[in-house]
Amino acid sequence: MKICKVEKTLVSTNRIRDLGHRPLLVVQEKAGGPRTVAVDAVGCVPGDWVIVVGSSAAREAAGSKEYPSDATIVGIIDYWEEQ
Repeated sequence: MKICKVEKTLVSTNRIRDLGHRPLLVVQEKAGGPRTVAVDAVGCVPGDWVIVVGSSAAREAAGSKEYPSDATIVGIIDYWEEQ
């Protein structure tokens, strides 16, 4: 699991059918770090600190083992001070 900050929504109108209509968000683990696209399974907004899972846990959290996701947001952090 990783702690990331949601930067913005990613708009993608052309998708494979298996991806469905789940929201995609751009997240960043730390300021200046690499960005990742994550499936939003919990209803986040830009500025939220979130818990992101990867690999098979990401697919399962997004809905099924067959879901095409490498990163899925599974929780919103209520309080977090970036260090």
